[in-house]
Amino acid sequence: MKTRTELITAFRTAGLAVGDLVLVHSALRKLGPVEGGADTVIDALLEVVGNQGTLAMATHTFRLVNAVQPVFHQTLTPTNVGALSNVFRKRPGVLRSLHPTHSVAALGSRAAEFVAGHEHDDTPCSATSPYGRLRDWGGKVLIIGVGLECCTFFHGCEQWAHLPGAVSATAVQLYSVTAAGQIIPVTAHPHYINTWDQYPRLEPHLIQLGALRVSYVGDCALRVLQAKPAADWLVARLSQDPSIIMADAKP
Repeated sequence: MKTRTELITAFRTAGLAVGDLVLVHSALRKLGPVEGGADTVIDALLEVVGNQGTLAMATHTFRLVNAVQPVFHQTLTPTNVGALSNVFRKRPGVLRSLHPTHSVAALGSRAAEFVAGHEHDDTPCSATSPYGRLRDWGGKVLIIGVGLECCTFFHGCEQWAHLPGAVSATAVQLYSVTAAGQIIPVTAHPHYINTWDQYPRLEPHLIQLGALRVSYVGDCALRVLQAKPAADWLVARLSQDPSIIMADAKP
């Protein structure tokens, strides 16, 4: 049974610190039993980043919101990316962005600025989205219990590198409903190419670069990615040779 104190130590050892902006992807079950469950994990993360930091989590709904069912509700639509994010999004004070398929929730000193305007992006991970801000603000990605295949930030790198087919040329008309009931039409170009299963191939390169650290709490892997150096390297690499994540591509 892992405790809050043990998790705090593990998150700090993994590379998180006071004042950090951290975006979390997680498979809570991989942590094993935690005293107090998901709330303890969230409390530990908030203590590590402190009052000056910002804790964010992916609260994506791409399996639930689409052309057939085009409505996303800021407070009612659950996430399809894990139990921890569903607990986090309901916390008092947490703000959730209004992108209908790739929303992000955040709590902390820069939360409002971090999630603002996501509904105006016609792609999930534009340079002005929370993923672009993660890069520009020197944030970190914490991945709990799973590999780089879940790291949505790399989809942003694909877009910023102008990778052919990174997003669909065909737009889908979706709608975001705010907590107050305002309906916002969102014209969205969804991710098109399936490259996520190739992202683990990036791991040795990112470790060598110093942009990725892998540590453990018990048997559960913790990956901490430095967003800016990772993006700087990957965008340049994809611009020259997309085969690193597209096996059939030629440089």
